[in-house]
Amino acid sequence: MAHFDTEYQRLETSYNDSPPGEENLLVHVPEGTKSQWHHIENLDLFFQRIYNMHQKNGFTCMLLGELFELVQLVFVVAFTVFLANCVDYDILFANKFVNHTDSSKVTLPDAFLPVDVCSARIRDNVAVIFILVISGVFWLHRLIKFMYNICCYWEIRSFYNNALKMSMAELPYFTWQEVQARIVEIQKEHQICIHKKELSELDIYHRILRFKNYMVAMVNKSLLPVRSRLPLLGDWVFYTRGLKYNFELIFFWGPGSLFENEWSLKTEYKRGGNRLELADRLSSRILWIGVANLLLCPVILVWQVLYAFFSYTEVIKREPGSLGARCWSLYGRCYLRHFNELDHELMSRLSKGYKASSKYMNCFMSPLLTVVAKNVAFFAGSLLAVLIALTIYDEDVLSVEHVLTSITLLGVCVTVCRSFIPDKHMVFCPEQLLKVILAHIHYMPDHWQGNAHRYETRDEFSQLFQYKAVFILEELLSPVITPFILIFCLRRKSLEIIDFFRNFTVEVVGVGDTCSFAQMDVRQHGHPAWMSAGKTEASIYQQAEDGKTELSLMHFAITNPHWQPPRESTHFISQLKEKVHREAAVGHQGAVADSHAFTSIHSLQSEEPRSLIANLLVGPPPLGSLHLGRDGTLANHVSVGLSDGAPSLRSLSPLSGSLHLRSSYPSSRLHRPDHPSGSASRTMAGSGTDARTVSSGSSAWEGQLTSLVLSEYASTEMSIHAVYIHELHKQQSRGELSRHTWHRQESDESSESAIDDCEAPRNLPRSNTFPFTATPHQEGAALQSSGQRRYGGTTDALSGATRGQRSARVPMGGWVEEIQSGRHHDPVPEEGSEDELPPQIHKVA
Repeated sequence: MAHFDTEYQRLETSYNDSPPGEENLLVHVPEGTKSQWHHIENLDLFFQRIYNMHQKNGFTCMLLGELFELVQLVFVVAFTVFLANCVDYDILFANKFVNHTDSSKVTLPDAFLPVDVCSARIRDNVAVIFILVISGVFWLHRLIKFMYNICCYWEIRSFYNNALKMSMAELPYFTWQEVQARIVEIQKEHQICIHKKELSELDIYHRILRFKNYMVAMVNKSLLPVRSRLPLLGDWVFYTRGLKYNFELIFFWGPGSLFENEWSLKTEYKRGGNRLELADRLSSRILWIGVANLLLCPVILVWQVLYAFFSYTEVIKREPGSLGARCWSLYGRCYLRHFNELDHELMSRLSKGYKASSKYMNCFMSPLLTVVAKNVAFFAGSLLAVLIALTIYDEDVLSVEHVLTSITLLGVCVTVCRSFIPDKHMVFCPEQLLKVILAHIHYMPDHWQGNAHRYETRDEFSQLFQYKAVFILEELLSPVITPFILIFCLRRKSLEIIDFFRNFTVEVVGVGDTCSFAQMDVRQHGHPAWMSAGKTEASIYQQAEDGKTELSLMHFAITNPHWQPPRESTHFISQLKEKVHREAAVGHQGAVADSHAFTSIHSLQSEEPRSLIANLLVGPPPLGSLHLGRDGTLANHVSVGLSDGAPSLRSLSPLSGSLHLRSSYPSSRLHRPDHPSGSASRTMAGSGTDARTVSSGSSAWEGQLTSLVLSEYASTEMSIHAVYIHELHKQQSRGELSRHTWHRQESDESSESAIDDCEAPRNLPRSNTFPFTATPHQEGAALQSSGQRRYGGTTDALSGATRGQRSARVPMGGWVEEIQSGRHHDPVPEEGSEDELPPQIHKVA
């Protein structure tokens, strides 16, 4: 019987990212030849600071940003205390007269209380003193952290100047891929990591995104965040910045967390013998942190309200409709994030899908609400027009009490009502818009396709793409709700969290402990329904949901074309390349409409430039053939049709397709002699927002244009393959559904009788995500009779020993085990020594 050892394990050969023969390498460098950057102890923080400085455009910009944050904190606290204790509002509102000897006008300083009166009122107010003390302690902590960051980032500035040969003035024009390429190159000279001779792009991503990959995996497996069903609002996913901060505090870097440092999980969490004890310990820690949040709730709530008031009041006054705009929720960003995807890469994808997402949500305007909004806008607009006309006739009208306030409120009312009135010239096509959205966000539950017109789909998508007003409201309520989520919801999942970190943590040579999902290994975490059939050995428990492993691998390969994937991943990419080329050839012969590849292309044409997609099929033209049209868009002198270029459809292969795509352009950056980092700095790749480059010896405009074109090609290439994989997955799911439906009709009676003859023991504590063992006979029975799959409220019976047990699905990723009454399993020992082997997961080859 096949099985999988779930104990924490050192990375096997298939995971190893080291060159052959260097798995246990420790590089020795003579003392006299060591550079300043030799053997950096904490490479996680080092690479994170390099990335942060690049994204914040250099040392000076970062320094000013953090300095203004300190000033902003002082301003908010001081200004609030001043308004509460040092202003005479009776004079300000003209409820009390002021005697003037020289003038009858009331000035603003007349409303300010004397200094001695103001200070006395502050001293007598205990609540104000408490807030000032808490704020002062927090500000001193931020000041010390600011001074420490100055020293650390000065070292990073020196690293950019001396090691990477990049000045701070040039840094905003370098892409992250160029910076990363130079880091990989200088590893050979400076040995910043002594455990490996060479660094790979994946090593750098692992260190920057170590904890974020864990969070993405937990969201993918529906371990986080907490879902709830409210009486009137339905399914509700609460995930705010405050709750996210508490999750990271508990799991990763807070006192008593699961990690002993940035790169290593604590030893006791790597063994399964004492899992119950560790779960109790984690539950107690979550309880105390929840209580601390509850005690600090008033202070945090006041700060949230004041900060939101000072931040959004001016924006609402200037653009009242901004609250009706939408934004990607924190949960949506985590759910839609690939493994090993940097922040700027994620925001680039989501920004490109913003326009189509807004159009899709606007398809669901309520006709009743539209009628009400039109009439309210008419009445409010009529009153506003009269007041404006009177003001134009005689400006003394403004001096009448509440006239100016009425004009402001009526203007806001009209603006808000107009946001609920659809454009009568706009034609909406929900299914087509959902295809365009999929091309950019890359993830979408199966039951959305074909149901784009339903309000259920719209409500689920609104969890990812919420109103800005809802986002602000959730952040304001976060200090109140977060303690209760920690105390009453997260504590219940302590055992599942302990099992997750032990089962899905591997040690990578030269990197440390990482999430195994972040390896993007289709053999260990692929899903048979997402083009990994026959190439994955993962059980249901190990499979990443929604094609996360396959799509993440494809995205990383396109973003980093020089990365050498493991053998299984290379085979997956090669097979996908063959499929795309084969269907492209079919399209060239006249069957374009039936091809998945061209279905993918068709779904992009409403958002992507048609010429760009057409050129993607035939490869990039020379730089000289590109010019800017009158509307500022890229144009090509050569007219290319879709069908003519079909046989040359670019694949995502990092070994041929992406390299060919980028090598067609000459490097826009001619290297100076004083740049020893040589050819690595000429890497031009990107799916990020920073399509930036400078020129040394050639024009800066030509360099920026080249980087822009390459970034658009990479983004479009990924979009085409994302839609293509979803089309194949949908076709395969339909075929399996018909086979399973036929199978149920033949075997319903036998399945029911098999279930009725058994009764499962219930005397063992077990988490939903913890695997359990079974005898071979029970395993076979389970595979034949108890495989149920539920997604979006529907349940399908699945069968076949080669498919393994199916688990119940919840909306937008994740799974919950369904234990049938007919399943027996061996008892799991509650206590044991640390060296005792944990239970094992079944997997089917």
